[in-house]
Amino acid sequence: MQKKHENPRQLYFKPSQRQQQSTDQDNESTADMGSDWKKTAKDKADSINNLIPQEWRIKDVPSIEQQRDVTGPFIQQYLSKQEIEITETDAVGIVTQTTSGAWKAVDVAKAFCHRAAIAHQLVNCLHEIFFDAAIADAEKADAYFAEHKKPLGVLHGLPVSLKDQFHVKDVETHMGYVGWIGTFEGKKGTNKEKVFESEMVKELRGLGATLYCKTSVPHTLMCGETINNIIGYTQNPANRNLSTGGSSGGEGALIGLRGSPVGFGTDIGGSIRIPAAFNGLYGMRPSTGRLPYQGMANSGDGQNSILSVVGPLATTPDALSLVTQALLSKEPWLLDPLVHEIPWRPEAAAAISDPVQRVSKPLSFAVLRHDGTCAPHPPVARAVDLVVKKLESLGHKVITWDPKPTHARLMEICAKCWDFDGGADMRSAFALSGEEPAPQILGEKRPPVDATEIAATNVEKREAQKEYMEYWNSTAELTGTGRPVDAIISPLAPFAAARPNGYSYYTYSTFVNLLDYTSVVLPVTRVDKSVDKKDEAFKAVGEVDQKTQDLYDPEIYDGAHVSIQLVGRKLQEEKMLALAKYVGEAIHS
Repeated sequence: MQKKHENPRQLYFKPSQRQQQSTDQDNESTADMGSDWKKTAKDKADSINNLIPQEWRIKDVPSIEQQRDVTGPFIQQYLSKQEIEITETDAVGIVTQTTSGAWKAVDVAKAFCHRAAIAHQLVNCLHEIFFDAAIADAEKADAYFAEHKKPLGVLHGLPVSLKDQFHVKDVETHMGYVGWIGTFEGKKGTNKEKVFESEMVKELRGLGATLYCKTSVPHTLMCGETINNIIGYTQNPANRNLSTGGSSGGEGALIGLRGSPVGFGTDIGGSIRIPAAFNGLYGMRPSTGRLPYQGMANSGDGQNSILSVVGPLATTPDALSLVTQALLSKEPWLLDPLVHEIPWRPEAAAAISDPVQRVSKPLSFAVLRHDGTCAPHPPVARAVDLVVKKLESLGHKVITWDPKPTHARLMEICAKCWDFDGGADMRSAFALSGEEPAPQILGEKRPPVDATEIAATNVEKREAQKEYMEYWNSTAELTGTGRPVDAIISPLAPFAAARPNGYSYYTYSTFVNLLDYTSVVLPVTRVDKSVDKKDEAFKAVGEVDQKTQDLYDPEIYDGAHVSIQLVGRKLQEEKMLALAKYVGEAIHS
């Protein structure tokens, strides 16, 4: 029971004995497929690689020992000066150029297609390539601009990458499952195969964006690393000893290599924020119902107690604001029944960005240094300290965050919600091909729970949310502003990035999902082996704490990005994006 209390998620994603968990029925349905799934997976991977033009192919990819960091100067060697200029401009800068006619959409599209192709060869980050369609769309955008002397929309000519949960016309969605290849979400004959499009895809097209690739995910999506039997393991481009994160790991790696200026992922336990943090990016997990999820593929669809949400990752906070504001301008609440009718609220952002308003209504923060179960690694602790000291130097009060209920309790409720079907949905997807789950992913088979237990868990969740809300409200007595804290400064994970098969602890990200709060990740620093030394006097509070600290090696981690998250309250997207920009600029000024 102690182990369950420390990290109940680990029980569900226990790697051992995974193949012994199948039922006789599962075995019968997959017996005739077992010898074929590896060939199907390889053929799919080869088909994607074959779409890369010969002149863009890399003959010899260096080993990790030869080249740990493939970002910056390393990837630049394969690009022209113009391509470097275009691909290292942020999303706001790109649309400034394309909507004015200074840059051709087709030149921008070709530059990002080229860089994305190189990125995939270096770290395995793409599931689908549709460069030809993207270039054709960009040419149409240029033709429209030439004829009408105005852009298609506010995202005219902006390349946008998509996690492989989005359905795009003429493009497959397999989500890392071999059994989904050639189907629509595992089903054949639906008349939706390569025809149906997700609602956000339609909105992005309407805004003038150029869609050109879909990025890698771990099969099941329920993993903080990105691995599947089709493309293998997606590495962290800044330090290939480490993971790019998950489940939007391909997005993190691609944007980290500047193969995309902005992309969209999803988040049910940290899956936007983890890759953003591991790759030195900005990433937002909005509250449920702010952006349209309608028509996207998913695992465990129908589990509504903790919903997956869709949100952006990018190189700058302004890029996150740009695409969020653009999507809200399309009134998605008229197209997705789960989206709230909340247009973009500029006044909420101005309360942070306007220095006059910051003086009249001072900001205050709380800091979570240790959640009581697992201590952050030395570089993560240093990053938290850097942010706290910077904010204090700017005159903001920072109090200690010691919430009730504990985050361990919130994690226990999360694990219950994720496990309502006992993993049946995931097992059925694996059974389509007979493929083996990656060791990081699928664990013990459990019987599904009944409606009574689901209802009881939902009550438990609601009561925990209320208790946490009251704790947050109570901080008004400590801030000196007369108001509760504006945001929590917290680790996103106990490590700068996970080592392969080493994602030992999830609670720093998952508590946000249970509470349905808005959170934005921002980069702070990099691991420095001369500074971030291993704590030889460390005393663990439990098994998972010791296991996590044992994974830290300054030599292996040296150079990795280190990030933190800012956590706000529910549906505070404008405020949190403005705070991320304010804090990020303060840290990096």
